[in-house]
Amino acid sequence: MIHLKTILRIIGILLMLETILFLLCSFISLYYGENDCISFWKSMGITAGAGILLILMNKGGERELTKRDGYLLVSLAWLAFSFFGMLPFYISGYIPNITNAFFETMSGFTSTGASILDNVEALPHGLLFWRSMTNWVGGLGIIMFTIAVLPIFGVSGLLASSAESSSPARSKIHPRIGITAKWICSLYTGITVVLVVLLMLGGMDCFDSICHAFATTGTGGFSTKQASVAHFNSPYIEYVISIFMYICGINFTLLLMLASRKAKKVVKDIELRWYTGSVIFFTLTIAIILYGNTQMGIEESFRKALFQVMTLHTSTGFTTGDYMLWPSITWGLLTVVMIVGACAGSTSGGLKCIRVVILLKVLKNEFKRLLHPNAVLPVRINEQVLLPSTISAILSFSVLYLLIFIISTLLLMGMGVGFTESIGCVISSMGNMGLGLGDIGPAYSWNVLPDMAKWLSSFLMLLGRLEFFTILLLFTSEFWKKN
Repeated sequence: MIHLKTILRIIGILLMLETILFLLCSFISLYYGENDCISFWKSMGITAGAGILLILMNKGGERELTKRDGYLLVSLAWLAFSFFGMLPFYISGYIPNITNAFFETMSGFTSTGASILDNVEALPHGLLFWRSMTNWVGGLGIIMFTIAVLPIFGVSGLLASSAESSSPARSKIHPRIGITAKWICSLYTGITVVLVVLLMLGGMDCFDSICHAFATTGTGGFSTKQASVAHFNSPYIEYVISIFMYICGINFTLLLMLASRKAKKVVKDIELRWYTGSVIFFTLTIAIILYGNTQMGIEESFRKALFQVMTLHTSTGFTTGDYMLWPSITWGLLTVVMIVGACAGSTSGGLKCIRVVILLKVLKNEFKRLLHPNAVLPVRINEQVLLPSTISAILSFSVLYLLIFIISTLLLMGMGVGFTESIGCVISSMGNMGLGLGDIGPAYSWNVLPDMAKWLSSFLMLLGRLEFFTILLLFTSEFWKKN
């Protein structure tokens, strides 16, 4: 049985938290003397009203939630935050189309970074700040707010966190997930603050530094400039953001272990080693191609390659140039990077490196099994043998990823979207990348897509952020049975 009263009451409390974020953004509007503060106040009234209504109408719910409740809670939390989060854009009139306003907000909260805006700089400071904040909140995960609220109801946050991700990475650094969540929030905030300071040292003003730090730490990629990071024309800023994108692509539990002086365990982690090796390989390969086929020098070729590999590897979505103008072989290499993604337990999207590592190990074992049919060939990750159920889950996830990719690409093509654009759109949306191919590449916005394609892309963003199973499970009849 699903405890809907308790779930809706928690959603109500989360909406009150979103109201506080609106209030913060309205202060930014007042500071710059812009009239978008009115749209934030109206949004606060609507959101707070809905939150209070949900809280008052759903008193007396169960204090214990099941795993099924956790899946529904996480899904509704993301939808609620995105639905009410679009209000400032829509009410202000800067994004007067509901489809576009929802798309922009869903893209922000899923830390995708795809945008329908053709002139980002036309937005007032309050809306720009809210836009970047959706990246920051989404990167850490609305689930962290859920973990902070659940103890009020005597509910374990583990239910919600397991619903957010179907990743095989389950490492915990503290037996109480609430304490782990607080440590992760502190680390996340600390990284953001350090990045703000470094960007200001590179010549960015305070506002742009905060917004770009939000988008970098959350690997969302929303910039305050239409030309993204290229606007600043600063090698220093490009290198700093590249380094921090790499850091935020690492499993946050590993970063906490590193902060706890457990460097040996961190260095031995197979996913981190794969991730680092992948960054080095693709960066050097693309840098060599750029140096040999363009007018770029050695340093510029390396810098542009590093930045683009990092922004796609971590699903951030910043740009320093139009990679569609690079040699076509680099498109293929960058597409591979987009699909793979960074580490599980990070703010990034994509398949995640750990899944790729496991799939390759399974494939290797199958070749060995052909030569030695009776051999026992366990799959080991960090010296631990994976359970058959874990391997089965990885294979199921991969098959599901492929099926959704094929079906979604065909649907987009049926809507009139070009073949290259359809492929780029699906990969980018499912992987929460923000950058596509062709006419939705780094030099263009996603506004060219028809409305139905934007709704499909928004759904794919949510699927990718919650790693498919959480959302798709809601569409099964088994989920809604009482027993």
